[in-house]
Amino acid sequence: MNTTGPVDKGLRLIPFRGLRYVRERVGSLSAVTSPPYDVVVRPDGLHHLESADPYNIVRLILPQAATPEDRHHRAAATLERWVAEGVLAPDPEPALYVYEQRRGEVLQRGVIGALALSSPAAGIVLPHEDVMPDVVEDRAALLRTTAANLEPLLLTYRGDPDAAGGTAGVVERALARTPLLTTTTEDGFAHRLWSVTDSADLAHIADDLAHRQALIADGHHRWATYLRLREEHSGAARGPAGPWGYGLVLLIDTARYPLQVRSIHRLLRGLPVDRAVAALAGAFRVRTVGGPLPEALGALADAAATGNAFLLAGDGRFHLVDRPDEELLSRTVPTDRPAAWQRLDATVLHATLLDHVWRIPDDPEHITYIHDTEAAVVQAERTGGTAVLLHPVREDVVRELARQGVTMPRKSTSFGPKPATGLVMRSVTLG
Repeated sequence: MNTTGPVDKGLRLIPFRGLRYVRERVGSLSAVTSPPYDVVVRPDGLHHLESADPYNIVRLILPQAATPEDRHHRAAATLERWVAEGVLAPDPEPALYVYEQRRGEVLQRGVIGALALSSPAAGIVLPHEDVMPDVVEDRAALLRTTAANLEPLLLTYRGDPDAAGGTAGVVERALARTPLLTTTTEDGFAHRLWSVTDSADLAHIADDLAHRQALIADGHHRWATYLRLREEHSGAARGPAGPWGYGLVLLIDTARYPLQVRSIHRLLRGLPVDRAVAALAGAFRVRTVGGPLPEALGALADAAATGNAFLLAGDGRFHLVDRPDEELLSRTVPTDRPAAWQRLDATVLHATLLDHVWRIPDDPEHITYIHDTEAAVVQAERTGGTAVLLHPVREDVVRELARQGVTMPRKSTSFGPKPATGLVMRSVTLG
C-alpha cells in the first residue's frame, strides 16, 4: 500500500498534548480502560466496566441518560469534572506516542498521533466498509459536545520491512526508554506507552509517512465523524478546520506487525432460529453440526473455504448454512461491483438473506453487531433471536477492494488487537 508523491499527498501525523489518567488518582490504569465503544457488549459489559472504577472511560464513550442529548452533555460534564479534579491531565508538551500491545505470541507496535484528515477521493486514507448514518450522527454529537477524541482509530500501512530508519527506527529507540505507563488489561494484553518529543525523531516519522497511504482497519464510523466535524469547522483561523482538521489515530506498520482479522457477527433479535431455518428451504443447504462452539466454527471454516457459509445459533444447537442457490444469488446480489465483492459472505448475508429471504431491516432495532463469538450466541439464546456467525475475510481481499475504492458491507471485518480506550486521549481545544 505504498505510494510515492509530494509530501502533502501522504499521511501527516502531528504531535498533540495527550490527555491521560493521573495514576495516583485512580485505582489502576487497567480498571479505567475499556474496549472501543462498539466492542463493549451491552448491557453486561457496560455494567461490568462501570463498576470496575468510578472513573472508567466507558462513562465518556458510552454515557448513560434518558436521551441522546442528555447522554452527550453528561459525557462532556464528566470529562470537564475529571480534568478539574486532576483525574485526567494533559501532558506538558505535544508528542507522538509509541504504543505496544503484547499477549503471548501476539505483538503489536505503532504510533499514536493526530492525523490530518482527508476525503476518500484523496486516496490517502482508504475506508473499506460502509457506515450507518445513525451511528455517525451519535458519535458526531458526542465528539462535538465533548470536544475530544476519546479513542484512537486503528489504521494500517505497509512500511519497508528491511528499512532500519524512519518510523520503525523511532519505535525501536523508544523501547530502550522508560515508558510513560504500563498496565495489563482484563483480556490479558500488556500495554506500554512512550512519548516521542525529540525533533529529529518527529522529522523521521514525518518524512517516512509523507509518501504512504493507510487502510482504516477499525473505526470507520469515527473517521466519518471526524470528516463531518471537519466540514462543520472549515474556515477556522488555524487553517482548514483548525484542530478539527485532525483526528486521533494509531498507525500500525503491518509489514512488521501483521494484524489479525476476525468477523463481526449479527444478532437478529426478532427472528427465532426455527423460523430462520425454515425460510432457507430451497435457498441454502442447512445442516445441524455438533458443538461445542469451537468445533462448530471449524465446520464453518471448512464450508467457507469453498463458498458462502454461515453458522446460525440461538436454540442450543448450531446450524451450518451453505451452498446457496446460484439463481437466487444472481437475482439478489448487485452486479455493479467487482466479483470479489459479490462473493463476500457479508454481501450475500445482507443482499440475499437479510433483504430477500428473512426481510429484516438493517437498523439497531432489528440487528445488533457483536464482535465476540460466544457473546453473540449467549445473547441469541437469552433473547430468543438468531445469531448469524461469519467466517473472517482475508486481509488481502479487504486491501484490494479498498484500493479499487469499493467498500464492503458495514461491519464486515474486525481487525485486531484493538487499542485499549483510555490510555491516551486528545482534547480538540488543546490541539
